[in-house]
Amino acid sequence: MKVEVLTTPGCSNCSVLEKMLENLGVAYDLINVTEKPECLEKYPIFTAPGLVINEKLEFTGIPNYDELKKKLSE
Repeated sequence: MKVEVLTTPGCSNCSVLEKMLENLGVAYDLINVTEKPECLEKYPIFTAPGLVINEKLEFTGIPNYDELKKKLSE
């Protein structure tokens, strides 16, 4: 499973999502969309963070913990 967090500098919600993923024991890549704007073309998020699982944008903002856990177990 490939998990990516689309983030922006100083994003406090991104930190919350990162902690949620760490608590679930999920490895992820952090992608700063200000440094890689091509990610915004592929995943047009208007709110950070964006959570991409296996090349599909699954959540924007902070997801519900139970929904996140369920999505990661699929």
